[in-house]
This record gives sequence, C-alpha cells and structure tokens, in this order.
Amino acid sequence: MDIELSTEDLAFKAEVKEFFHDNQMKKGEDYFSWRSRWFEKAKEKGGWDVPKWPLEFGGPGWTPTQHYIWEQETSRATLPFDLPFGTSMLAPILMGYGNKEQQDRFLPDIRARKVNWCQGYSETGAGSDLANLKTKAELSEDGTYYTVNGSKIWTTAAHMADWIFCLTRTDDSGIKQKGITFLLFPMKQEGIEVTPIITLGGSHTVNTVHFTDVKVPVENRIGEEGKGWTYAKGLLQHERTGLAGLSRSLVALESLKENARSVVRGNGTLMDDPGYKAKIAELEIDLMASEYTELRCLASASAGAELGPESSILKLKGTEIQQRIQKLIVEASGIYSPAWGDQSVGLPFAKGGTAGYLSSRAYTIFGGASEVQRDVIAKNVLGLTKGSTK
Repeated sequence: MDIELSTEDLAFKAEVKEFFHDNQMKKGEDYFSWRSRWFEKAKEKGGWDVPKWPLEFGGPGWTPTQHYIWEQETSRATLPFDLPFGTSMLAPILMGYGNKEQQDRFLPDIRARKVNWCQGYSETGAGSDLANLKTKAELSEDGTYYTVNGSKIWTTAAHMADWIFCLTRTDDSGIKQKGITFLLFPMKQEGIEVTPIITLGGSHTVNTVHFTDVKVPVENRIGEEGKGWTYAKGLLQHERTGLAGLSRSLVALESLKENARSVVRGNGTLMDDPGYKAKIAELEIDLMASEYTELRCLASASAGAELGPESSILKLKGTEIQQRIQKLIVEASGIYSPAWGDQSVGLPFAKGGTAGYLSSRAYTIFGGASEVQRDVIAKNVLGLTKGSTK
C-alpha cells in the first residue's frame, strides 16, 4: 500500500489550505453573512460546498485521496456549521434511489441549505436492532397517500428540522428487514409532536418524535415500497465511517498533549508523569493503527472497491478513541473538571470537560452500537456465524 501523496494530491492539499485561509471569518464579521459567503465561494470552486456529491449532481468529483485530504484539512480549519442530514445522508439516497422529479424537487434546497432535515430511524426497542422498528405506514385504499403512526427516539435536531426522512413499517408478514419503506415528509404539520431529551452533557440536541395519523403523499416515497432497508444500509455504512472521526481525533489528541504540558506536576508537567504519558502513548498507537485501516479503505476505494465491513471497524475503534480522549481531558483537568455552565474555573481547557465526557458516552451507541459493529466484523471479516465453532 502506497501512502505517499502524489504531486497532484500535494497541490490539491495546498489549494484546500489556501481556500480555508482566504475565506476564514474576519474579526467583527456577521456570522450568518460569512456562512452564506463561505458556501457560495465553495460552490464557485466547483462543488466544494457539497464535497461528497458526485460530478453529475454538481459535486467536485474528487478521488478518494482528495476526499481524505479534505477530511484532514477540515478537521484543522474553522468551517461554517453544517448539519449532515441533508447534504451527506439524504442526498446520496435521493441520487441513488430517488426519481428525477424527487431529485429536482429536493436536491437544490438541500444544497442551498434552505431546508433542515432530520433522520427518523431509531425507536424504543429498535435502536441497534433497527430492523425491529414498529412505526407503521398504511397505504390508503386509493393508493395516493400513507398514514403514519408511531414514534422515533434520539432524533437529532428534530426540533429544528423542516423535513424528516423516515423508515416505516408497511408490511410485517415476513422477515423484519423486509416490509420497511423510506418516506419523506414535513415536520411542521398536524399529528407530529416533538419532545426534547436533555442529554447527560446538558444539551438539547436529541428528541422523541410522535406521529399520529400523519398523511404522506405516495410521491414522497423513495424507491419501491418494502425496499427501505436496502436504501438505509448504504447510508449507514457511510454514516459509520464519518462517525469514526479519526481526523478530528488526531487534532484533539495534539490539543490534549499541549494542554497536558500546561498542567504542573511536581518539578515538571503532566506530560512528564509516566502513568499519564503511557496512556497518551497507547492512545496514539491505537489512533495510528486506525488511521492505517482508513488508508487501506482509501486504497481499496481508489481501486474501485465498494465500502465493506471496514466501516464497522472504523466506527468501533474511532468512537472508542474519542471517548478515551474525553476521559484524558477530564483527568488532565483534575479538580476543575466538574465545572459546569458558563463559568470557567481553573485551567482554561477544563471548562466543559465533564460535559464533553458525559456526552461522549453516546458515541459508541449512535450510528450502530459497538456490539452491533462487533457482530458485523465477526460475520464479514472473521467468517463467524451463529453456532460457529471456528
């Protein structure tokens, strides 16, 4: 595996760095004006505003290596806030399985960031076992609309969303992976109730969403009725790779080491403490090994291979690494780590340390719990099945 960047890739990396530098937010500039201008400038670069979109839909048509470079550089730069649900999650489903009318209807507003989307997947009793979902969609006698009843949970940004892409049960007569249908519908309509869930970290990002006799026109169905599980699986593979966050962890680890050097311990700093230093070293080794797995995925993708169980390996290890970083931040913060709210106490980096640690507990649950990823790895990498004696 050749991990050296080509001359062309190095030139692309320099171009990305220059773009981020030239379009960073100026002191005193209005955030929303800057955000709008940033995406417009990125669009003028040839689809940089939608980096994961293919060329035929207005994306940049980058190689896997260019995508890797972009992820590395964005983890170090200050970019405008951008929810992934429309541009990175629903858009590929529309491109791959939606009809021309649906693509023309939804993709322009997704790209323009005019419409906020949320993801209606998990339910009580159908989180890691997503195919066990119960939210029901019944087709009307005249075949023109569905009536949706049920609930979704842990729905990120549902309180901000204009629309939802939702997995629903249209048939429960066969195996549970079949009979699932992928629907799109507005959130601001009669019959939808959003209830906030305040996380351990003290933030309101997730919600419970209840559907009572919600009417959904049949033209808002993606693909065929009963084939929603097929469409959802492809989305989950890409979501899991993104949740691994290895580029962000590399930056976070460097910041952690720098902060640890500011913590006085005896005649030196926390980074001189053998115990803490060993934890940092072990974490860095695991992160480096995970990055090489990511590079192997990159090499396979460059050769035209499809994303496989590597996404589960990356999600499993990547989210555990993120949790370990948060734990070491709390350890470095010492007695100042419990500081809560807007008040900063003690070391500057200690603010929010505990909140970050508590929030990180969910990293190994959402997007497919670690137990699910281990099952995928056991089956598809090790070749193990139920009752196997291997």
